[in-house]
Amino acid sequence: MTTQTLSAPEVYQGQFGEFTITQSDRTGVIIYRAGLMVAALSFAIASALVVFNNQPATLAAITPLYACFTLALGVSLITIHIYMLTLHRLLQAFWAIGSIAAVGLAFYSSEPLAVTVYNHPLTLFGIGFTFVALTGIYFKEAFCFNRLETKVLTFTVPLLLLGHLVGILPIPAEQVLLGIWATLFLVFALRKTVQAIPADIGDKSVFTYLKQQRSNKG
Repeated sequence: MTTQTLSAPEVYQGQFGEFTITQSDRTGVIIYRAGLMVAALSFAIASALVVFNNQPATLAAITPLYACFTLALGVSLITIHIYMLTLHRLLQAFWAIGSIAAVGLAFYSSEPLAVTVYNHPLTLFGIGFTFVALTGIYFKEAFCFNRLETKVLTFTVPLLLLGHLVGILPIPAEQVLLGIWATLFLVFALRKTVQAIPADIGDKSVFTYLKQQRSNKG
């Protein structure tokens, strides 16, 4: 008779006590990273079409690519680990506002979504909230893991969007910034695939402590 022994899960020492990482935790990280990868690929393809093949049919194809980008980003915002619940919910709210604005523009404008946003910069006050949420992810990753690409993206995205909003950037400069954004977003997503999973989960004892604090206040 053979007895099969299952190895005990590794115990980590956190700031507020010990914790273990479950399979559910690992699955959540994988989903988070998969969402980032889909979003990065969709954004890179759409950016390449804008820069290298700026034709009417091409611009129309950007709308479904943007839909894939937005949905994938939403999945990542559900599964991302952020200690501050208020910040987590705020980023999700920004994503929701931007997504609703994008749907409204796509349905009520006679032009492709990309053309509408480009020709009417004030639409960024709606759809731009999605990119605020994305920049929040970049900032979180830069702060937690000191990643060069996310540090650059944290400044590149606002520079491009605000520059277009107020009309101070020439088209070549916008194309360069868009290319930097798309390239570094891909680099970021690819590097996440080889990062140790526990790093993205963080210190679970902090999450437990903060949850207890909220319960006590309630």
